[in-house]
Amino acid sequence: MKILLVNLSFLGDTILSTPVIAGLKQIFPESKISVLTTPVSCPLVENDPYVEEVIIYDKRKKDKGLLNLIKKARQIKAKNFDKVYSLHRSHRTSFLLFLTRIPERIGFKDAKLSFLYTEQRNKKFNGHAAIRNLSLLFNDAQEDSFNKDLRLFEPEFQSVSNYVKNIAKEYIVMAPGSAWKTKQWHWQGYLKVADYYIKQGLNIILIGGKDDMKICNKIKEKADVINFSGKIPLSDTLYIMKRAKLLICNDSMSLHMASAFKTPTVAVFCATSPEFGFGPWQNVKSRVVQEETLECKPCRRHGSTKCPNGTEACMSLSAEKIIQACKELL
Repeated sequence: MKILLVNLSFLGDTILSTPVIAGLKQIFPESKISVLTTPVSCPLVENDPYVEEVIIYDKRKKDKGLLNLIKKARQIKAKNFDKVYSLHRSHRTSFLLFLTRIPERIGFKDAKLSFLYTEQRNKKFNGHAAIRNLSLLFNDAQEDSFNKDLRLFEPEFQSVSNYVKNIAKEYIVMAPGSAWKTKQWHWQGYLKVADYYIKQGLNIILIGGKDDMKICNKIKEKADVINFSGKIPLSDTLYIMKRAKLLICNDSMSLHMASAFKTPTVAVFCATSPEFGFGPWQNVKSRVVQEETLECKPCRRHGSTKCPNGTEACMSLSAEKIIQACKELL
């Protein structure tokens, strides 16, 4: 049996969907599983031993537009899949998979144009996001039977960049960026924590995408840190995270990557809350630090571009609180 799993969401969402790969292999042990995902998410699934093939759908660039969508549908159709499970709930994905004519097309009932699927399933709306994703399979097997760990696999050593191979063995990773302003702990706080551990003889590595370079450069200007933000591929980031002594981050993709590798983690939650289902997962070596007494927190499910009341109180946690949490893990 040939099965296609579809997830065209953000990086963090892709990581949180990886238990579904193992779930499919559990239900259909003789199946060949392919994953349809975005170009940036490819490194997160391409090394999974359960994944036979990664199919790239560049929905914002190369494959953008109706004609390219039809072309991609034809490419997928030619692979003769027996089933497709879709975690993505957009109208574009529903239409794309309808055009593939895969005999069994399973999606969530709340997906847009869900009537285009041959079977619509209820999504679990409470609990962690990893379980909510896995609920796509609950009609096929009982919830308690699944392995719910996140799955990530580092690249082979020879494929890692030389400057990453040569980094010191003892290091702490910091990911001070976020897609949303109100999810970012102030960079000055990261700087204070970095200075503290530099004095302890540990190296500090900053990671993030191109959008995080500005905040990482501010820290780099004032501290002797290694700044990889916007400079290394995601595959290198996987290699670094796997070997980190500790991660300090916001509510972001890095948190989920660390959960997959069981890397000790201190996660700073500013405007958002772990109760929304995006906190550390299956990682006993994790701590959440947040301001729990604010009536205005959480203000948004996924954060926003500015503080609604202008105080940024949730983003003003002391560095001492974060250091104390780090000490519990180191």
